[in-house]
Formats: sequence, C-alpha cells, structure tokens
Amino acid sequence: MAQEIEHTHLPIRGLNLHVAQVGKGELGTVVFLHGFPEIWYSWRHQMLAVAAAGYRAIAPDCRGYGLSDQPPEHEEASWEHLVDDVLGILDALSVPKAFLVAKDFGAMPAYDFALAHPDRTLGVVCLGIPFSPVPFSFDTMPEGFYILRWGESGRAEADFGRYDVRRVVRTIYVLFSGAKIPTASEGQEIMDLADLSTPLPEWFTEEDLDAYAGLYEKSGFRYQLQMPYRSIRRRPTHMNAKFQVPVFMVMGEKDYAFKFPGFETGVRSGAMEHFAPDLKITYIPEGGHFMQEQLPEQVNELLLGFLKDHPVAA
Repeated sequence: MAQEIEHTHLPIRGLNLHVAQVGKGELGTVVFLHGFPEIWYSWRHQMLAVAAAGYRAIAPDCRGYGLSDQPPEHEEASWEHLVDDVLGILDALSVPKAFLVAKDFGAMPAYDFALAHPDRTLGVVCLGIPFSPVPFSFDTMPEGFYILRWGESGRAEADFGRYDVRRVVRTIYVLFSGAKIPTASEGQEIMDLADLSTPLPEWFTEEDLDAYAGLYEKSGFRYQLQMPYRSIRRRPTHMNAKFQVPVFMVMGEKDYAFKFPGFETGVRSGAMEHFAPDLKITYIPEGGHFMQEQLPEQVNELLLGFLKDHPVAA
C-alpha cells in the first residue's frame, strides 16, 4: 500500500513554510525543490517513489509559493534566502544530510546549498538547468522573450490580470510544455500565445490544474515574479566553485530551456565538469520542461539509480 503524503508548516526564519513529506527515511532523506509555476505537488510522483524505496521525501513550497507565507512586500527577493530556508528546514526536521533534487529556478538554490553546505549535502540532482558560475544572460534574446517581459515591473501583472488564476496557470503550463521558447510578438503579450482551445498536455489533468490553481489563488503572483524573474541578474557568482558532492544532470531534449543561450553548449561541451568533478549527465530525448510529471517512471528510475549508487554511510 502506498504511503500517504503528510503536510505541515514549519516556522523558518520568520515565515511559516509549508512542507509535504512522506517516507520513513531508513536509507536517507531527499529534499525536492520546485520551479515556476509549480508547488510541492509537481514532485508527487517522485516523492512516492523514493518513499517506497526507503527514503524520506521532503518537498517544501518555496517562500511566497503555495501554502507558504509571503515575505514582506518591502523585502527584496534573495537567492540567499532560499538557501537559508533549505538549511532551516533540515534543522527543523533534524535531518543531518540530504540529497537535493531540483528543477527550473529551484536548481539554483540546490547548487548554491551544495556549495555552501557540503557537510549537509549527499548529492544534487537537477532537471534541465545546468550550473553556471555567473548569472544567466538573456541579452541576445528578442524583446518578447517571456523572461525579459516578466522582468519588467508591472508588465506581467497587467497581462495576468486580464484572466482568472486558473487560466493563467493553464496557459503557462501549456506554453512551458512545448519545445518552443515562449516569445511574444510586438503588440502581443505572453498570455496571448495560447487560449482555451489549446489542449493541456496529455499527462496533465484538469484535476492537476485544479491543484495548482487552488494554491496560486492563495499566493497570487507577486513574489513569483520577483523570484525568479526579477532576481535573475542578482544571482551570486561562483567562479571558483568546486562541488564536493556528486552531481547528476538530467536534460530533456524537448525542454524549451535547452535552447536558452549557452545551455546546450555548456552541457555538451563538458564545461560543468570543471566545477563538478563527480558529474553525470543523462539526456531524455522526449523530455520536456516538466519531465518529472510527463515521464515520471523514467525520471523515477534515473533518480532511484542515482540514490542507490550513492548509499548513505551508516
């Protein structure tokens, strides 16, 4: 019988952060960090798989997301806050060390945490986002590129504000599920790139959409636009980074982000090996931006293989 995911709130650095967890943890703990427009729920398939294999799965809603508290409006979004939140969660749950599994913007605090706290990290698994020692640059992208558009103060707020939250989340999921980088033409907004006639991905149900929309109706999009979109240029630099733990990159070749400037070249050229001596990279030919939901059995097999290859010392 499958174990049931439990939910709690932890007081972490002045905010109550929502955490979903499942599993006894005989073999260790795995912390899952989501991206946008996601919440803990995007890791549901992986959480149950690692729990069934003997691990404890912990998936927080990032600060400002889902059922977690919103940071104060006047507070500037910070990548360091996300790293400190992970540390606070491990401390609150008395977890000495954990594997980190992350995707989308969640990959950045996962990498940062492993560099800052190697003594608390067993390994890092990132889906779709390579490590970069400097902030990603999108200066060569067209003006209508969604990250540039959402980086403009007020632009996305006006765009999203034309529709209800469910429609906004639906449109973003449809756009991000494709292999094409979401880019608007002049006089067009990102939300105009898909409408209700565009079907949801076959692996994403109306019930899944309800789960996401319900939590975004609570949180809104204020902090989400700050983190990550208006904080990308404030990423810390790690020119002398050297990972002391194993790193596993899983790249979906149908993920639109694979077409971002320097992403594919950086991964295929072996550049990451300079920073991560114990690096493994696997490509999923049909994998898209949400490969953990699109191809859960394949992602679970890769994840469990990595965990078993790096047993926790007794």
